[in-house]
Amino acid sequence: MGMYVAFLAVAGLIVLAFLGVQAAGLHFLFGALIPYIAFFLFVIGFAYRVFLWGTSAVPFRIPTTAGQMQSFPWVKSNKFDNPSNGFGVVIRMALEVLLFRSLFRNTKSEIHDGRLIHGSDKWLWLFGLMFHYSFLIIFIRHFRLFLENVPGFILIIESLDGFFQAGVPFVYLTDLMLVAAATFLFARRVLLPQIRYISMAADYFPLFLILGIAISGILMRYFIRVDITGAKQVIIGLVSFQPAPSAEVGVIFYIHLFLVSTLLAYFPFSKLMHFGGVFLSPTRNLANNSRMVRHVNPWNPDVHVHTYAEYEDEFRDKMKKVGIPVEKE
Repeated sequence: MGMYVAFLAVAGLIVLAFLGVQAAGLHFLFGALIPYIAFFLFVIGFAYRVFLWGTSAVPFRIPTTAGQMQSFPWVKSNKFDNPSNGFGVVIRMALEVLLFRSLFRNTKSEIHDGRLIHGSDKWLWLFGLMFHYSFLIIFIRHFRLFLENVPGFILIIESLDGFFQAGVPFVYLTDLMLVAAATFLFARRVLLPQIRYISMAADYFPLFLILGIAISGILMRYFIRVDITGAKQVIIGLVSFQPAPSAEVGVIFYIHLFLVSTLLAYFPFSKLMHFGGVFLSPTRNLANNSRMVRHVNPWNPDVHVHTYAEYEDEFRDKMKKVGIPVEKE
């Protein structure tokens, strides 16, 4: 049910943008006002979520461990999967953020002939890595639309991305990889019963939204040609706070821009916030040095302890009456 709701929501967004631009001529609304509102919601929402996480109480060391902790000198420890100092935490975070190390260690469990079998499962790690890096490269490539003079490193990334040239305009590998990775992640949620059972509309919606962004971008580049110069002028007008939406660009451009704006506005309130949350997760960014340092919860209030002397002062007469010895007469 959640899958259909998410699909209809994204389809409704596409229809809304098409009718708003093509039929109603609301170019300023979809080409300037909505992108500004979406960017504002993204910045404020992202900062607010990070602020909440940053000010949350973390009284104890609770890192997730995947190796031997440092203890005795003669016991070999895993310095990166179970770091005991700041340097180990930095390496662990770098491996996690750049290479998805915890996902690489993922295993699957299946029952064969009545026995529970554990095995390696690297497909999710591979397509997850492909998805995120393709998205990152596409994001960097789009900076050429925001700048009058395109930096050299962006041109280098473009040339490497289009290394296997096929026709004119040449095909970017990351376009195909992003669609393939998003399709795999969607198929995994649909085909695996245990994943489908726990999947909700909030899990399908970002996948459909990103697929819509990718497919509309591919349509713009290879099939439904738009005025690239006009599109760049619209984007530069947005970033320079001099919006000038044009009716000559084409409706597919405004559909693409509207879907991107929706993703920006939705980002801080969704599971996509793991992008910022991974750096603030105490299960990742803390050193596991509980055997070397005593950690005292600084948020615990002072507790009045009822000492034995106070107890005896309170019940001395009663204790004497029943024959219980007391320290003070």
